[in-house]
Amino acid sequence: MTRYEETTEWLFSQVPMFQNIGAGAYKPGLDNVLRLSEAFGNPHQRVKTVHVGGTNGKGSTSSMLASVFQLNFMKTGLFTSPHLVDFRERIRVDGEMIPEDEVVAFIDRYRAMNLPIEPSFFELTTVMALDWFARCGVDIAVMEVGLGGRLDSTNIITPLVSVITNISLDHTALLGHTEAEIAREKAGIIKPGIPVVIGRADGDVRRVFADKASAEGAPIDFAQDNVLYDAVETGSDGSKLVYRGTPYGSFACPLTADCQRENVNTVLHALRLMPFTVYPGSVVRGMEFVLERTGLTGRWTTLCRSPHLVCDTGHNPGGWEWLGPQLARIAADGPLSMVIGFVSDKDIRGILRMMPRDARYYFTSPSVKRGLPAADLAAVAADCGLHGKVYDSVGAACRAALADAPAHGTVFAGGSTFVVADLLSALRQ
Repeated sequence: MTRYEETTEWLFSQVPMFQNIGAGAYKPGLDNVLRLSEAFGNPHQRVKTVHVGGTNGKGSTSSMLASVFQLNFMKTGLFTSPHLVDFRERIRVDGEMIPEDEVVAFIDRYRAMNLPIEPSFFELTTVMALDWFARCGVDIAVMEVGLGGRLDSTNIITPLVSVITNISLDHTALLGHTEAEIAREKAGIIKPGIPVVIGRADGDVRRVFADKASAEGAPIDFAQDNVLYDAVETGSDGSKLVYRGTPYGSFACPLTADCQRENVNTVLHALRLMPFTVYPGSVVRGMEFVLERTGLTGRWTTLCRSPHLVCDTGHNPGGWEWLGPQLARIAADGPLSMVIGFVSDKDIRGILRMMPRDARYYFTSPSVKRGLPAADLAAVAADCGLHGKVYDSVGAACRAALADAPAHGTVFAGGSTFVVADLLSALRQ
């Protein structure tokens, strides 16, 4: 086992990690992370940042912004979560993952300090990212919120611009049982005098954001009120969406899920608020090459063409409000197979009701401790009118689905971020 493997094994096993144990790993409050950052020279005070929160679309929005900044002649950090295959996916500079030896060196430094605190996995990871960005001398870093906002570890930063994509019900045991309650937690990243862009918010949620921004003297821009493109067209081979008539000209973007139109509009609004020049050519190229520039994957990502294998990390009701109709259109046009798995703390009945009835189902479980057993999932799905077979791994389920599907069919894999992670790992083997 290499030093890097030993270090990440320690991180995953010895430090409370949300991916494995859920709420037990969540340490609300900023005292721990502030003390940890102080021990490393307060890198959060030495890096210019953009802060991105919300329920869905954070990763896509963060990646689009980072890609544009890179092509805007700026050395750019990007912090996202969770990772899919390699821990280092979380921390990138100009698209390159943090080197393995830098992960080892950071954890060695931390362990040698013997600090009188017990930080969580995410607290350590947040400070590791900020420390790396500061030492690399980035011009700007895009920081994605982990969970919530007000008490999230990333909220020690004071950004140039804050972005909140949208609000839906997720992590209700930690953040609140209504969208308005969750919005109050997400609104915690709104800072005094710092401009904030809200992608989509209605009713009570909109009022929460407006009131918080007013109290903080923060200029607020609701992106949904002004769509900054005239038209969206599907590219000739279906692999990109073309946005016409934006303030930066027309561009193509390889993120083709229905929800991305909203995320693109949010990004365009955020770019207009940056306190530096954003060149039109940087936006055009940044949007077109977002996947190559950031390593973003799992967002309606095509993995093979015949049959069409696509995966998506959408894992809550808000995400499935977009995925459900998109998959229903596919099912209406041809054979659809669904490889589905969940973690145990999700409202799966609400999500299952959004899935197409006229599809073949392959039920499985992601290989994390929180994974919902496939047999339990199949039983709940049957109550919702969805029927299929049970498989003991994501890889086995996907292989069976691909073997059964005709060449012109579609196989979708998702339900959980960790289903996508397992699928990508299986494909690499």
